[in-house]
Amino acid sequence: MIDAEEELVAAPPVAAARRRLRAGHPALLLAGIVLAALNMRAALAGVSPLLGEIGAHFHLAAAASSLVTTIPLIFMGLGSIAAPKLAARWGTEAVLCGALVALCGGIVLRIAPPVVALFAGCAVVGASIALLNVLMPGLIKRDFPERAAGMTALYSTAMILGATVSAATAVPLENALGGWQGSLVSWSLLAAVAAVVWVPQALLTRRGTGHGTPAATTAPAPQDGPKLSRSPLAWQVTLFMGSQSLIAYVTIAWMPTIFTDHGMDKAAAGLVFAFSTLVQMAGSFVVPMLAGRMRRQRLLGVTVAALMACGVAGLLLAPVAGAWLWAALLGTGQGGALGLALTMMVLRSGDAHTAARLSGMSQTGGYLLAAAGPLVLGAVHQVTGGWTVPLLLLLAVCAGIALLGMGAGRDRWIGDGRRA
Repeated sequence: MIDAEEELVAAPPVAAARRRLRAGHPALLLAGIVLAALNMRAALAGVSPLLGEIGAHFHLAAAASSLVTTIPLIFMGLGSIAAPKLAARWGTEAVLCGALVALCGGIVLRIAPPVVALFAGCAVVGASIALLNVLMPGLIKRDFPERAAGMTALYSTAMILGATVSAATAVPLENALGGWQGSLVSWSLLAAVAAVVWVPQALLTRRGTGHGTPAATTAPAPQDGPKLSRSPLAWQVTLFMGSQSLIAYVTIAWMPTIFTDHGMDKAAAGLVFAFSTLVQMAGSFVVPMLAGRMRRQRLLGVTVAALMACGVAGLLLAPVAGAWLWAALLGTGQGGALGLALTMMVLRSGDAHTAARLSGMSQTGGYLLAAAGPLVLGAVHQVTGGWTVPLLLLLAVCAGIALLGMGAGRDRWIGDGRRA
């Protein structure tokens, strides 16, 4: 992911306040990280089991309904560009706190009566999550340099846990709270609690800086780095990231609907989707460990693509009968593909600065590419009246991921002079 701390030098009062915070309030910092991570996917995963009800309430066709998941992705891509500048001006902690407040507001806005409020709320949710996506990895590396791997695992697990619980409880909360509005808005409480935990951290790190004084300055960057836009390898990594994200967010948008359209109970569909989200942890944990021990990751790229393809093929042939198996295959493949994509950003880079730039290119381009998936497949479903053609298109994307994995998994790095 983009590391907003990579090229920032904190102002002396901010650096001193951070040292005091780490030394005197480690539990507060740890609680803030976990709570922020829980919020990073919950507001998105909880929408999927309710997409049919949301579309029916606003009289939206399938393509228009897919905007509920497409708009956040667009703003997750665009919002990531602004995060480093905001962190430099206000400080990472203050921007994280503001992002959680905005996330809370965006979740509430999605249930306002006019349909334009639904889409505006989706945009706010996406932009808020983008800030969390960009700022959290750098904050962990900065504040826990000796335990970065363990803290990253904790943060990643909390992120997946939030998505899993959100998906699993979406329908029960709808039944308990009287409608989809209550189910969606309930997650604003989690965002509000997380924001409250970050308030003292934001205040502590900003104390001592004068009015209008930036929290950090930009460190001088190397002037002779490789041009990523001219590197085929950089584009292969970016397209691998974007294509696997496309599969993931199409699954988030439409998997429960595919099950219910084939006769599965809505609550059961939500549980199968939650299970698919949960098993992503296995792939995201194992695949990066294997990738780091291998000179070439081509076999891993093909393997994760094959797992996803088997899951998609199962949805095409016997969606309800083998639902749990297809969910397991898709989840394991998606988790592994994401872990491999993030790992290749480092393995294919010759230095930390190039890795940070490649991460920015891959994340921004990846989310924008992924945003097309739910919208296009929703439109194809609407035109064809079924899921056969959309799922065949997903199989084609899986084939593309395998080819991109073959290219991005080569023993090359950007700027090594071997046409990478």
